Amino acid sequence: MALRASWKGTLRIAELLCPVALYTAASTSDRVAFHTVNRATGNRVRRDFVDAQTGKPVKREDQIKGYETGAGDHVLLTPHEIAAAVPESDKVLDVASFVPCGEIDDVFFDKPYYLAPADKAGAEAFTLIRDGLRAQDVAAIGRAVLFRRVRTMLIRANGSGLIGTTLNFDYEVKSAEEAFATVADVKITGEMLDLARHIIETKRGSFDISSFDDRYDDALAELVKAKLEGRKIARRPAPKREAKVDLLAVLRDSAKAAGRDAAPKTAATRRQTG
Repeated sequence: MALRASWKGTLRIAELLCPVALYTAASTSDRVAFHTVNRATGNRVRRDFVDAQTGKPVKREDQIKGYETGAGDHVLLTPHEIAAAVPESDKVLDVASFVPCGEIDDVFFDKPYYLAPADKAGAEAFTLIRDGLRAQDVAAIGRAVLFRRVRTMLIRANGSGLIGTTLNFDYEVKSAEEAFATVADVKITGEMLDLARHIIETKRGSFDISSFDDRYDDALAELVKAKLEGRKIARRPAPKREAKVDLLAVLRDSAKAAGRDAAPKTAATRRQTG
């Protein structure tokens, strides 16, 4: 089945215009999904909105958006007022600047999309943009109204097309300094570093996403299959908690397991032999 464009518009770089189509690059729709079902009847359960105080159901026409300003106090907003506040889409993905491909921290990456020409007429302009980005090893920073919100998008050359990744806003990304505030300043010895380098080198490889399986989704699929066939699946044992270990001893064992015959030289040994 051919991909269906989730957005169509114009990619604009100064006076250069190119009609493009945006396709969702990643989706969770193929994961195992469940419905909530009434155990007694086997029928699906539906959700109703109820008043938090009275417990009575609220009809759809009586439901309205509210922004909480205090405990139990809300500013009420009608659908018309919200629609009027949302910026109108001119269907233009406007490029404001170009940045080195590795300059943006991927913590700002939100959702990836494929960008392709929307029609044959835009093929030449599209190829020019793609090859220009690749030749200069840069990415374009563009903005557009996507799905009712103004979004910033990082656009990079990828194969025969472009990858557009929406970016999180600055206020959406939490502080790394706060997250790492409790990381202790531990001194690592030369031998530990040598062993770690060796283990990394023996495990070095190339990235192949197909080599990683979704064990959780596979387990759910197998569970459903077993239920349909009337089989029982044994409960998986809980993983054992590891006791505290000697880090240096673990590194040495790992290095041996990786095929190293002799321990690496320590920093002191290198100074003596150097």
